[in-house]
Amino acid sequence: MNFFGFKSAPRPEALWFPVGLSSSFPDLGGFDDDGLSNLGDARMCNAELKPGCKVFRIPQTDPSQGAEVPILEDGGGDFDEDGFDLKDQVMVFQYKGKFHAVDHQCPHASFPLSKGIPFDIEDFGVVLSAGVTCPKHGWSFDIFSGTGDRGNYKLKIWEVQLRDVKEPETPKDVGDGANGSETVVKEVWVRRKPRMG
Repeated sequence: MNFFGFKSAPRPEALWFPVGLSSSFPDLGGFDDDGLSNLGDARMCNAELKPGCKVFRIPQTDPSQGAEVPILEDGGGDFDEDGFDLKDQVMVFQYKGKFHAVDHQCPHASFPLSKGIPFDIEDFGVVLSAGVTCPKHGWSFDIFSGTGDRGNYKLKIWEVQLRDVKEPETPKDVGDGANGSETVVKEVWVRRKPRMG
């Protein structure tokens, strides 16, 4: 509400977009992850091989028109196949139990960060944050703040929200065959950080 009591309509870029269930994202950086693979490489997730991240093209003017961009088996993809460049794309992934959403393009060289390598930012063995390295020129960016390791380049960070979703369990999951029981599953939603002012 503003000063006059009228509620203004939200800006289109401030709308949330669903990107899938949390169980569909492999947890990168875990004990079974070698830490040397790029984000888009296939990993085991719920007994299936799935890419380590998901990429979506979400137009700034109309987020409801968003769609997933396929990632190829080598972790890369033909990200311009539909005539769209990387600027309207968001990359979503789970690293050490926390979900992150960042612009898919490297702010330095406009290279797809799904080919990047995630890592911990440490100081004398103490983990301070996490980052992603772009393989094109070796530049790194903090995935919490977007700060780059050189120059004034900053990676755009998106907001992530986990929402509860109730799905009925199948009888084999319940064990005793009881009907009507439900389990809570998280759904991952993202949006561009709204501009202030």
